[in-house]
Amino acid sequence: MKKFKYLTGLVPAMLLASLAMGQDAAAPAPQPAEVTPAIPAAGVSPNYVIGPGDTLQVYVWRNPELTTTIPVRPDGKISTPLVEDMIAVGKTPSILARDIEKVLGEYVRSPQVNIIVTQPVSTFSQVKVIGQVTHPQALPFREGMTVLDAVLAVGGLAPYAAGNRAKIIRKENGKSREIKVKLDNVVNKGDLAGNMLLIPGDVLVVPESVF
Repeated sequence: MKKFKYLTGLVPAMLLASLAMGQDAAAPAPQPAEVTPAIPAAGVSPNYVIGPGDTLQVYVWRNPELTTTIPVRPDGKISTPLVEDMIAVGKTPSILARDIEKVLGEYVRSPQVNIIVTQPVSTFSQVKVIGQVTHPQALPFREGMTVLDAVLAVGGLAPYAAGNRAKIIRKENGKSREIKVKLDNVVNKGDLAGNMLLIPGDVLVVPESVF
């Protein structure tokens, strides 16, 4: 009888322990917090201006079916899923991304778009140096590029260059603007105050001296 009472007391305890273990096993494991995937950085300056022929990766977070890699057409436009004939030329990657988000917002809740210029081949990514320099040519633009960098890259000023009458021709809002540069002072006198920054599409013109 004593043995029976011991077993009857032990069984409920074992059952409760088993149920407790079963509840712990059935409890869902904590889920890791959702993290926004990292977007690879573009290989161009944030101020890069998109042009015809550039290859763009249009990345739409959480929507792989809308993510695509496409070239900018000769007419300056791109077409992606749900976005047709969007003008890309003349825009920076961030501006184009915001414009695409506005269109996708009609179909996708709070779209997040990132534009990566994977192959910048447009003349918009260049700086041209012409006139009285050793090797007039178009140079690939890089962030932080100055007039001194450009002149040194083309071999320096030519013997008859009028460096202090040089100018930068820059397009702004569809219009050309001339910016005077005292290039001779920068190159030959070390006047770094006149060492102006260049932007994509600039044309640095060095005229000839007048005798």
